[in-house]
Amino acid sequence: MRDQRVRSGEIELAVRVRGVENRPTVVLVHGYPDTGAMWDEVAERLAGRFRVVAYDVRGAGASGAPADPLDYRLDALMGDLEAVLDGVGADEPVHLVGHDWGSVQGWEAVIGDRLRGRIASFTSISGPDRRHMARWAREAVRSGPRGVAEVLGQARRSVYMPVLMAPRAGEAAARVLAAGFGRTMRLREGTEPRPGHPAGTLAADARNGLGLYRANMYRAGAGRGEGASGDGRTDVPVQLIVPVKDRYGSQSLLLSARGPVERLYVRRAPAGHWVARSHPDLVARWIGEFVEHIEGGPETPGLAHARAAGRPGKDFGGDLVVVTGAGSGIGRATAHAFAAEGARVVAADIDEGAAERTVDEIQAAGGEAHVYGVDVADAEAMERFADYVRDVFGVPDIVVNNAGIAIAGSLLDTSEEEWNRIRSINLDGMYRGSRLFGRQMVERGEWGHIVNLSSMAAYLPSPEMPAYGATKAAVLQMTEGLRLDLDRYGIGVSAICPGVIDTPIVGRTRFVGLPRGAETELRERLGRASERRGFAPEKVARAILRAVRQDRPVVHVTAEARFGRALSRVSPTANRALARIGRRAGDRILAGIERN
Repeated sequence: MRDQRVRSGEIELAVRVRGVENRPTVVLVHGYPDTGAMWDEVAERLAGRFRVVAYDVRGAGASGAPADPLDYRLDALMGDLEAVLDGVGADEPVHLVGHDWGSVQGWEAVIGDRLRGRIASFTSISGPDRRHMARWAREAVRSGPRGVAEVLGQARRSVYMPVLMAPRAGEAAARVLAAGFGRTMRLREGTEPRPGHPAGTLAADARNGLGLYRANMYRAGAGRGEGASGDGRTDVPVQLIVPVKDRYGSQSLLLSARGPVERLYVRRAPAGHWVARSHPDLVARWIGEFVEHIEGGPETPGLAHARAAGRPGKDFGGDLVVVTGAGSGIGRATAHAFAAEGARVVAADIDEGAAERTVDEIQAAGGEAHVYGVDVADAEAMERFADYVRDVFGVPDIVVNNAGIAIAGSLLDTSEEEWNRIRSINLDGMYRGSRLFGRQMVERGEWGHIVNLSSMAAYLPSPEMPAYGATKAAVLQMTEGLRLDLDRYGIGVSAICPGVIDTPIVGRTRFVGLPRGAETELRERLGRASERRGFAPEKVARAILRAVRQDRPVVHVTAEARFGRALSRVSPTANRALARIGRRAGDRILAGIERN
């Protein structure tokens, strides 16, 4: 390890070099308001395999600051990077890694012509390119209300930017940042200056770094660089590390490089903005895999997955998705929806033939799917299923626990056998899917998401469906608790509460306490009613995909589900009164059936 000074115009930059001299060079560029020490843990892990270079950008840490407070244009920063490459003797193309504003610099390096031929690969963390960002905003607004909502959501995340750009307000914010959050950021987020740095530099760093915003965001096109691609295209291989809990950048914005970048690899990290400090092992492993591959090594399964995830228009490209109850209804529609978005699907069902038909349909449409027959009520069978998925396909990225049945009738007429059956499928099956695959996700240490199918029956009491409602209420509560538990691992958990959906579950509902003829006719009537309601399972599948994309805790899919949830919160008494009205209507229908 050695420290050296590199001159870039009037600025002296503090550079640290470590690792193996005859190995590929990895250059780490930090963001605001950090120093090069942010990379220390990652650099230590990479130093055994590569030559690793980290430096303090102008105005930060032990590097000098320009006399002009606006001399932080991207073209000046490109000059600094070029000087560092020259100063450390980087004769071969280097592998660039950037975080936050360091990533913005990295995009400028791989899109513009100034450093063409000197960058072998680029790993971007939490710093989108400004051209990609502008294109993303335009396309999102044109796409309709949801796109507009995404842009407004990102604007809310970026509310600090106008403050930092404003005269006086920015300086005041920098002082608050240094005084109020300095200790936390230094100790937890990686901005502690390395030995030899002047003590207490955070206040100066925060103030100097305002120039990054003011020089590059006030002036449209500032620092564009000669020959820079207007649409942000580059032929340099790029790896995006997207922290799914980043409070400053939405996932859709951070993924805005899809399309313009020809060779794009996308990794989702279960972390916040400073993922390099919170998960250095993961970040170092991903950087190492990427660099080795670009240098001629084999493509690992993880990189193959990341490459599939980088394809434009495929939000779940390469993801492994497990869906139970995939032979029909919501499960079948969900398997199709994920496959259409580029996912590899494992379609599981107790009826293996029905699951096989789902798989055949997906494959006929050009998707990838695999079948597995399993009874979710069988604990040992579920253990074998989880082991099979992990050993054959890998740890799933998304699990949709959908398998379920319905039983209707008075609780007084519900036998022990019927109670055990509905509980073992609707509740125990989802417990097992959540626990077994959740453990795998935690052990892998990467992003994941679990979806459990509940129902509006979870919060709308019904004398006709007490057993079904009890299991779905338990699923909702279990899912809420699991979400809080797995949040620390960066794994999302969602509960989906549909209303009246036109699915085969209605035709298979078991009615207890009724003569067989009455049960058959009532089932047919309910089937016709759900058909008239006309809410297709494909709409529920789309809601499930949105829940995963947006990491939603609970999704109430239909109008009646949303109304019922609101009523249960505002007036439980009115909720019960509505249930009594429904019971009287049901009694009249049943009396008419029995008379006939």
